[in-house]
Amino acid sequence: VETIRAGLARHVVGRTIAEVSVRHPRAVRRHLAGPEDLIGRLTGQRITGACRRGKYLWLPLADPGRSAGPGRTDDPNPTDDAHPADDPHRAAKADGVPGGEALLAHLGMSGQLRVAPDGAAEPAHLHVRVRFADGGPQLRFVDPRTFGGLVVDELVPTADAPDELAPALVAHIARDPFDPRFDAAAFSARLRRRRTALKRALLDQTLISGVGNIYADESLWRARLRGDRPADTLTAAAVGRLVAHIRAVLSEAIAAGGTSFDAAYVDVDGAAGYFERALAVYGRAGEPCPRCGAAVRREAFMNRSSYFCPRCQRPARVGLPLRPAGVVLSAGPVAVG
Repeated sequence: VETIRAGLARHVVGRTIAEVSVRHPRAVRRHLAGPEDLIGRLTGQRITGACRRGKYLWLPLADPGRSAGPGRTDDPNPTDDAHPADDPHRAAKADGVPGGEALLAHLGMSGQLRVAPDGAAEPAHLHVRVRFADGGPQLRFVDPRTFGGLVVDELVPTADAPDELAPALVAHIARDPFDPRFDAAAFSARLRRRRTALKRALLDQTLISGVGNIYADESLWRARLRGDRPADTLTAAAVGRLVAHIRAVLSEAIAAGGTSFDAAYVDVDGAAGYFERALAVYGRAGEPCPRCGAAVRREAFMNRSSYFCPRCQRPARVGLPLRPAGVVLSAGPVAVG
């Protein structure tokens, strides 16, 4: 999703929307006022930024006739370096005034935001098309399974940073490790109070965002921690090392364009990512661990899979099973190394 955000920053920021076409109402079902209202709210608006939190993307909007306010930038590409450490919300604050709206997207399992020349052949499952006043490349929302969708949402001050704006619908999503305002100490304290399995906590988007199933397994392997270890048995130092590994894994994955296991996972230009080549354990069941040579093991987890090295990632003295879901076991005192 960060790869797509960076592509949107390059291709659509600073452009004015001339026409919106909704081909499939399910693609905008979260916009409760309906497709025509969404079209009306978008038409004539200028896109001022490309932002993300977790798996949510949004494009802040502004009336192009509005005069520049404090902090306003007319740079058509304020995030052209697309570095993950950039403030992903600075464009949302560009108008220097509170409020406003944004086009919010969640891609679901198979959604894509694609950029294509105006007049180019339209792909199957094209559900929303956005044309721009400059006549340049258009923005397309393509989704074979229609689990994803678009909605125009209000921008509101965030709970922990009143000077920062984000869509109201993402208020429950925690910051990710690249967010400049991510509080590692607060995250560590909250994680260590959780009486649940470590991997389950890492996938909780109200605790930390951006760590999906693949990257959780890879980060835990690098940190030599088992996903079924009780989160409340970790030391602050262990959590600090884990956060460092999460950042490293995500940085490498973003540099590689993400992990594309099938044609649904591509950037705005349709290019696939190649981080799959660097995966140490995810999807490698039965293969030798790159660190110690033991056979990588797979276990079922939350209707998905977990991969780990049974030798490098030894279980804690007291463990919580990754399954069944919904069962929380009370862990007694343990010795933590």
